[in-house]
Amino acid sequence: MYKIFFSLVFKRLDPEQAHHFAFRWIRLAARVPVLRTFLAAALAPRHKELRTEAFGLRMHGPFGLAAGFDKNAVGIDGMAMLGFDHVEIGTVTGEPQPGNPKQRLFRLVKDRALINRMGFNNDGSLRVAARLASRTPVFRTVVGVNIGKTKVVPEEEAVADYVKSAERVAPYADYLVVNVSSPNTPGLRDLQATEALRPLLSAVREAADGAVSARRVPLLVKIAPDLADEDIDAVADLAVELGLDGIIATNTTIAREGLGLKSDASLVKETGGLSGAPVKERSLEVLRRLYARVGDRVTLVGVGGVENAEDAWQRILAGATLVQGYSAFIYEGPFYARALHKGLAARLRTSPYATLADAVGADVRKTA
Repeated sequence: MYKIFFSLVFKRLDPEQAHHFAFRWIRLAARVPVLRTFLAAALAPRHKELRTEAFGLRMHGPFGLAAGFDKNAVGIDGMAMLGFDHVEIGTVTGEPQPGNPKQRLFRLVKDRALINRMGFNNDGSLRVAARLASRTPVFRTVVGVNIGKTKVVPEEEAVADYVKSAERVAPYADYLVVNVSSPNTPGLRDLQATEALRPLLSAVREAADGAVSARRVPLLVKIAPDLADEDIDAVADLAVELGLDGIIATNTTIAREGLGLKSDASLVKETGGLSGAPVKERSLEVLRRLYARVGDRVTLVGVGGVENAEDAWQRILAGATLVQGYSAFIYEGPFYARALHKGLAARLRTSPYATLADAVGADVRKTA
């Protein structure tokens, strides 16, 4: 049914307009008590065997919504209603910004992919923090906050910009993510180099600790799939050195060659980050490499081309405790999380592992 609707309606709309249209209806549905209860029962049935603990947080399962869909923390309950076990909002910047000029979002339907050059369009950390502070949750879900650099802030002032956001949002975040891997903010990816990343992460850790004294807010970093292997190793070692709670692998890619893209050349040539099915293999490679390096010392989150339960299962076997999706949600629709949970539970039952935690990194350990 959804695929017919996608072909007849969404496919004919500008991708960004379609996003706003769909997200508006999700938020409206979540505000109607009887309707949201019915939809949650249909779309978010719980599987006890998938219960997951990460960063000391308990979740209904391992599958969450990646950052980028709900940039401003306006639809958390709606996404929980659709079955996502955690919702990562943002990317949020120190100052509000409109993002890059439109058109800035493109569908590569034949490739089940997206290209975006949104440019961190968001309301800014002050307004997002206020929104989170005034929120009365309807559904219990873990909320992560992904923070990035304001575009107009020069690189030498980036740390202060991240610290400002961290101080504002940390009190309302179940976990915090430092995004240094979007290709759509000039100079941002340079912050992935360990000599720049070390002081940045240390400063954000200190800011979060200063803003929240009653608990330790878990801190993660999100990296790009385009990093060289030696740079992935360096980030992994830095995460262990700093006692980082997690690494999210991976963000979108700037690569186009070697991915076997089938869409029209005019679309493929659009600048921005490519997400979805074409990123699948590289994201999985990065995840395996990270787990081989850090083992259980750092929690890993697998994202990039997660279309179905098999993709999620492969991420877990490669070392991911948590898995996230976004692009496939556009193509699969409201039953995306339900189908993935059902398939994941079935795979666990027929596997040699007693729990999902036992399966984390199993394939990597076999080859070690």
